[in-house]
Amino acid sequence: MRDETRMLLESVGRLFEDHCTKAVADSAETGTFPHALWQAVSDTGVPLAALPESAGGADAEWSDLCAVLRVAGRHAAPIPLAETMLAAWVASSAGLEVTEKPMTVGPVRGDDRLTLERDGNGWRLSGRASRLPWATDAGRIVLLADTADGAMAVVLDGTAGAELAAGRNMAGEPRDTLSFSGLRVAGDAVARAAAGVDRAALYRRGALARAVLMAGALERALDTAVTYAGERKQFGRPIGKFQAVQQNLAVMAGQVAAAGAAADLGVEALSIDDPAKQEFLIAIAKTRVGDAATLASEIAHQVHGAIGFTKEYSLQLSTRRLWSWRDEFGGDTEWAAKVGTYVCGGGADALWPTLTDG
Repeated sequence: MRDETRMLLESVGRLFEDHCTKAVADSAETGTFPHALWQAVSDTGVPLAALPESAGGADAEWSDLCAVLRVAGRHAAPIPLAETMLAAWVASSAGLEVTEKPMTVGPVRGDDRLTLERDGNGWRLSGRASRLPWATDAGRIVLLADTADGAMAVVLDGTAGAELAAGRNMAGEPRDTLSFSGLRVAGDAVARAAAGVDRAALYRRGALARAVLMAGALERALDTAVTYAGERKQFGRPIGKFQAVQQNLAVMAGQVAAAGAAADLGVEALSIDDPAKQEFLIAIAKTRVGDAATLASEIAHQVHGAIGFTKEYSLQLSTRRLWSWRDEFGGDTEWAAKVGTYVCGGGADALWPTLTDG
């Protein structure tokens, strides 16, 4: 890890320790957006750091941004940090203006589709963007819509004009559905997306962002379980001294390590120009991290017993996010199928090289 990256993560870690408390997370689940937390994060410049300097960014590497997302996942940060990064990526690629306010991006589900049709000097937006993260809290919504000539980026300032169905995921994070029936959009709020920026690319990066967030949440769940096992006493000694508990924690640690390695592999895939190979590696990351989330959450709650599910205890902040994020931007089954399709497409002779390719 570069010294600059290490310093960044240390700084961001301290920020989340100070501003992302359990009280903040609990309040966010009641519908109160954590403006102070967002402002503290925004002041660091991290949400827009990947943009070129000419657009207000710092030309940061996506690997550094993903490392920050891992810290955010570790602290169960109830803010649209990943969504803002992705929204900035899409809007900036099309030359559209971004904002320092929280943003969101869509569509985030594979079967959702938005279309644009010309209407004089403007456009008409139609379609549905379901389960859009933090749509009602976002200062700007960036969408990718299809036209006869290809993908276009659309910038909306809020949800006005859309049919809104508010919702939340298991972690209490807003997931709102927006439906458009020919919404009038000004011409300067629409621009052609850059080459390589389309719904498929957004879906891949969104899945990777969720995998990285989950890797961080898994690390926190492991730390919480190990700490509790060392403090909780039964029959006169800490339960962490019992072999059965030690075995379970060892299995959990292995799952967390594997998830972290898979997430790192997915991050490395962003440097690959081949979309099919990039999707294959990100599919491995999303699938492997999802598998780890299932088993690690089970063990963490077994170690804690009933207390781990209570609102007063912090473990559920991590595990409920793991269960929620596991199914966002495509679930394990969908991404596992993509892994299988890629491997089978190469034929029998390519199987071993595919497995061992560095």
